Amino acid sequence: MHWSASQFEHTVKSVNSTLSSPAVSAVLQRLSLAESGNDAEAFAVAGTATSVSYPIDIGAAERAELFKNVYMSVSSDGGRLLYLLARAIGARTVVEYGTSFGVSTIHLASAVRDNGGGLVIGTELQADKAAAAQRNFVESGVDDLIDLRVGDALTTLRDVPGAIDLVLLDGWPELALPVLRLLEPRLRPGALVLVDDVDLDFGSDVHGPLASYLADSANGYLSMTLPIGDGIEACVRL
Repeated sequence: MHWSASQFEHTVKSVNSTLSSPAVSAVLQRLSLAESGNDAEAFAVAGTATSVSYPIDIGAAERAELFKNVYMSVSSDGGRLLYLLARAIGARTVVEYGTSFGVSTIHLASAVRDNGGGLVIGTELQADKAAAAQRNFVESGVDDLIDLRVGDALTTLRDVPGAIDLVLLDGWPELALPVLRLLEPRLRPGALVLVDDVDLDFGSDVHGPLASYLADSANGYLSMTLPIGDGIEACVRL
């Protein structure tokens, strides 16, 4: 079969992903540059110097306020992995615990759009971050696919509609297991659960309960740790 130049150009354009669209690419690049120039100073202001010290002795709201200027976004490779996995399973309903400034949310929403549409339900405790994330969603053109809820995840995620295809746990780690248990009745067989920053040293074994839970086959998961960014645990609901 012989293709003309115009046919080839049309075919290439037709397979372009939302992730590579000008609006999405521009927002993700801006956020990446902002994070690289911001987080070290923001951590220092929060009293954590150049390493992450986990202030587990303070409440979640106080901690969120302390870290309100810290991005701690999924890595570039991690974001692409989120997109690829969400596309691979045809995810239409996605839940994200810990939205921050919306980098991972934009990757997931891009995948949902390319899967034919659906909804990414995000939750963020810190109101200023949530407002900034919403602006980023509008600028990138994926806001129509995102339901961003502000507040405690154990409250905001109580009423997730329908069956869940993919869950990203990327908030304060001591709440990750309770959030997962809250969502479990909605997980469809074959749903993916992704946990970011599992190799990050928080100064205490805050990942322990979730890691033990996912490792126990009696709980219905098969998982492995992927060496991407600060570690991503990829789990399938059996």
